[in-house]
Amino acid sequence: MSVQEYLDKHMLSRKIEDAVNAAVRAKTPDPVLFISNHMRKAVPSVITKVKARQILDCRGIPTVEVDLYTNKGMFRASAPSGAPSGLYEAIELRDGDKGTYLGNGVTRAVRNVNEKISEAIVGMDPTLQNQIDQAMIDLDKTEKKGELGGNAILAVSMAACKAGAAEKEVPLYKHIADLSGRGNHVLPVPTFTLINGGKHAGNNLAIRDIMILPIGAKRFEEAMQMGSETYHHLKAVITEKYGAQGCNVGEDGGFSPNVSSFREGLDLVKEAINRTGYNGKIKIAIDVAATDFCIGTKYDLDYKSPNRSGQNFKSGEDMVEMYKELCKEYPIVSIEDPFDMEDWEQAKYFTGLGICQVVGDGLLMSNSKRIERAIHERACNALLLKVNQIGTVTEAIEVVKMAKDAEWGVVISQRSGETDDSFIADLAVGLATGQIKAGAPSRGERLAKYNQLIRIEEELGDQSSYVGDDWKQS
Repeated sequence: MSVQEYLDKHMLSRKIEDAVNAAVRAKTPDPVLFISNHMRKAVPSVITKVKARQILDCRGIPTVEVDLYTNKGMFRASAPSGAPSGLYEAIELRDGDKGTYLGNGVTRAVRNVNEKISEAIVGMDPTLQNQIDQAMIDLDKTEKKGELGGNAILAVSMAACKAGAAEKEVPLYKHIADLSGRGNHVLPVPTFTLINGGKHAGNNLAIRDIMILPIGAKRFEEAMQMGSETYHHLKAVITEKYGAQGCNVGEDGGFSPNVSSFREGLDLVKEAINRTGYNGKIKIAIDVAATDFCIGTKYDLDYKSPNRSGQNFKSGEDMVEMYKELCKEYPIVSIEDPFDMEDWEQAKYFTGLGICQVVGDGLLMSNSKRIERAIHERACNALLLKVNQIGTVTEAIEVVKMAKDAEWGVVISQRSGETDDSFIADLAVGLATGQIKAGAPSRGERLAKYNQLIRIEEELGDQSSYVGDDWKQS
């Protein structure tokens, strides 16, 4: 083929002429760079390569990382990981070889990305998120993504979403807002973990987390300041009462002093808030994770104590009364998983009291069928969304819409096994959830999310909006 035939076949002369004319009109000082960028934009982007690898999350446990390539570049995402129950959530595919990473390796999931998912989605338009996610769901053919692995599918889905944003030349949160049909971008109230308990820490505290919400801040950056200052005041309070050893931290950065009762932990947080001078501007939330200490129909509040007497068992009715008292004594505005994941009756009754936001985590597991049931039965009034429990960006968008249509609150949540991927920060802004739970205001994998929200607020400038007192109505 001659040079002229090659030029004619690809219509290069016309394309180059168009690019040169555009450079002249723009009066660009660097015409070569302008022409290069102009011609790149003229080429529709497609997924050209997908490469996965095994990396470690913040707990030192393997997870899946994916590099997805288009002609716009390379886009990386990693799947967060929790302690999956396997009952209603997407399955994390692990190798099971006890001789390697204690059975937690994800080389099978990595291989599924490199050999199966890659073949299915190479050539697809990265802006068509729904089609990409559906192609992977169809390829898996199981209800809980157990064939390819929810960890494999999610990492690819997130990477594709980033590639789609780049193709449209918009920030990730704006692309997500477009995918969801929402035009408003709001900065969420951060739910900072201050004290870890339950299965997240080695102390005797039964409940999993005591958290704060800086709803009185005017901007997200101010909320970060309030959270950080309270965290450090709490460190001083704990040191004074328990010594430096009380400042050991749990899995998501909260302190884990050896408190044994709800009130003991809440008193520490209340004193820290008092020292900041932010009284009235900071509220408290608790993650009970009651399933962890439910035995039959009773709740063992001493389940972690080595010297337990066996007399601190409470019925569901006792738990309701305890929550009512705590909400009167402390500025608690949100309680997550106050009952066992199958205790629908108590959940319905407590939610009906209207005392506070009742967040469904184990109750829902980000599962659309469970969410639909909870909406119908009014078993909670807020969704805790963990993207790895549902498995794709598209499905996450769908369940958030379900929750918002029911006038629920929505909390975008971290997992105990996080990476430095800040995807959920953009997700919270793009879906205008109004709340994000990303752990303590410390540790790199937690701050990756919070710092990204600071950047987004700066980028939005005058168009930014921090939900503040309207945190449940965003």
